[in-house]
Amino acid sequence: MRFTVFLFVLTWWLGAAGVGYAQSGVGLMSLNATLDGYAYPYPVHHLPLRLEGQRLQMAYMDVAPTAKANGRTVVLLHGKNFFGAYWRGTVQTLTQAGFRVVVPDQIGFGKSDKPDIHYSFHQLARNTKHLLDTLGIRRAVVVGHSMGGMLATRFALFYPETTEKLVLENPIGLEDYRLAVPFRSTDEATAQELHTTAQSMRAYHQSYYPNGYPATHEEWLAPLTAQLAHPDYAKVALASALTYAMIYQQPVCYEFARVQVPTLLIIGQDDRTVVGKGLVRDPSVLATLGQYPALGRRTANQIKGSKLVPLAGVGHIPHVQVPDQFYKALLAFL
Repeated sequence: MRFTVFLFVLTWWLGAAGVGYAQSGVGLMSLNATLDGYAYPYPVHHLPLRLEGQRLQMAYMDVAPTAKANGRTVVLLHGKNFFGAYWRGTVQTLTQAGFRVVVPDQIGFGKSDKPDIHYSFHQLARNTKHLLDTLGIRRAVVVGHSMGGMLATRFALFYPETTEKLVLENPIGLEDYRLAVPFRSTDEATAQELHTTAQSMRAYHQSYYPNGYPATHEEWLAPLTAQLAHPDYAKVALASALTYAMIYQQPVCYEFARVQVPTLLIIGQDDRTVVGKGLVRDPSVLATLGQYPALGRRTANQIKGSKLVPLAGVGHIPHVQVPDQFYKALLAFL
């Protein structure tokens, strides 16, 4: 029922705004909720899941090493406003070093289904573990970027026997957003998502790079803006709102001291990402949030034996902005 209402609203809005379904304005045909027709850099497979009475498909890439296999596996977990394909360069680097690499699109993201369910890091971690079990992978290095860092942390806490090492790349959730960011209902969050335009989405993504927006990022933005003009966008918007609630309501920052696996934090020092940043009206409060240099140091101190690699002048996505520095730190840790 909720999805039907939002679909009606979106259809009306697209017609009123004069937006055609055929083109998104970024050079791609409009894309549906599961990015059908958009090619990932490696073959995409699907894992069947049953959640809350729904039969769903979880998309993933499973890439074999291109050099002599070392018998080890790396799992790459994407951020909220991203999908597995943006790990392309990281996959290439790791497979050339002998690693098998598994890259899931979590339920609610990328080429995976986007159901109206209760989203939780517990469930996403269980889905990821089920994927590894299905692929016969007993242990893996788990790498998480942004929201993927929250998920990677939950995975390491749930499944320490499966987590060989943990790598957190500018993870969100290093602080509890509930303490400063006003609560927003799912209906309110969905309504905001339905008002997203290609221009507003690009402006948000540009905020990931305080020192200049790299042209290489446009490749990962285009598929997302291409979904805006598709009738499926109501489904995408609702999933985005529900996963926002997951991030806001399920902090992991109180549990870092419980992480027992070898951990690396790669932190772009100019990152100031805050979930719900636009809802904070008091500039003095906002100035205290998203301080990644301090947050990175605090988190490294909480995780016993962890290593911190600070990257000066780098924003929220080191593996896109400064890939060579990111790969160097990652491979040295592995």
